[in-house]
Amino acid sequence: MCPVYYEYYSAGYRRRSWVVRWLVNAIGLLVTAAVIPGIQVKNVFTALLAAAVIGVVNAFVRPVFLILTLPLNLLTLGLFTFVLNGLMLLLAAVFVPGFTVSGFLAAIVGAFLLSIVSSIITRVVRA
Repeated sequence: MCPVYYEYYSAGYRRRSWVVRWLVNAIGLLVTAAVIPGIQVKNVFTALLAAAVIGVVNAFVRPVFLILTLPLNLLTLGLFTFVLNGLMLLLAAVFVPGFTVSGFLAAIVGAFLLSIVSSIITRVVRA
């Protein structure tokens, strides 16, 4: 087996990758909260907890909603996905004390900005 292939699929690499993504999303959430006035994060621990909850919500709840709203998503050429991302951010805010999202528009813009910031940070970390 090729050493690079083995390293990429090893349990240690997957664990590090998961932790790095979690930290990147927490940093992205802190940046988003600093930029969007309708999103507040109490402290770094709250950002870490919120990033974990957002990850769980995106892994389990979001696919169900994507399938249920597929006709609407096709009708809007995928733009309804932004609405779903905002709803997932609002849902995560319900479960995390100290993480508040005040308003639907703040949730949609915050989810959009969070995805952009997380993508940029992920590219920088991988480089």
